Amino acid sequence: MRILLAGLVFFFLVAAQAFAADDLANVKASDGSEFSYVLTTNDPKAVQYAVILMPGGRGILDPRLNANGKVAMTAAGNFLIRSRSLFADSQFVAASTDATTTPARIAAIVADLEKRYGKLQVYVIGTSRSTEASMKLAASMDGQVAGFVHTSSMNGIAGFDPRRLKSRNLIVYHEQDACRVTMPSSGQALHDKYGTELIVVTGGKSTGDDCEAFAHHGYNGVERDTVDRIKAWIRKSG
Repeated sequence: MRILLAGLVFFFLVAAQAFAADDLANVKASDGSEFSYVLTTNDPKAVQYAVILMPGGRGILDPRLNANGKVAMTAAGNFLIRSRSLFADSQFVAASTDATTTPARIAAIVADLEKRYGKLQVYVIGTSRSTEASMKLAASMDGQVAGFVHTSSMNGIAGFDPRRLKSRNLIVYHEQDACRVTMPSSGQALHDKYGTELIVVTGGKSTGDDCEAFAHHGYNGVERDTVDRIKAWIRKSG
């Protein structure tokens, strides 16, 4: 039953995003490595913003074309990855990639996006385990992108001090996240101690393991509200 419910949520989320398109983009980083990412667009008429999305868990997306020439990927059910089309609109494009702490890989995606759309405000977004990567990138790439968003953050976020950083940082958590390694109190502690901007999500439903994508940990049933609030925060930067 849990698998069926998760499948239905995923089906209706995909159906609601029918106008978005995925493309496989191939890039080469300054360190010589070559890799692919998934570019998701939806009527990109006046693109100003880009979000780079990294899945949680093992952090492996492995984007590729299947036998039918369609974009396929691992971790498609992850909160950020299944919500990629919700980010994409006339002003936003979304780039989904493996979780990484290597600045050269993120910089390669940024360069490719700006070659396509011109100068952009780019935000790197991690969720769950990939917030370990987003925190490291926030330090190593500070000032090179507009900001970083850490959703359902690992408990180590409580010790992350962004006050000295130039790029913006945002913490997002679901108040009922029951995953023991991403406790809401950790994100709240960061906000309380350092004043880091914060979005607290409520509602939705929880299915399966507390630390998996269709629990409150993964914003099940409140994907659009969560994404809309993140995008509103991004737009506040101008």
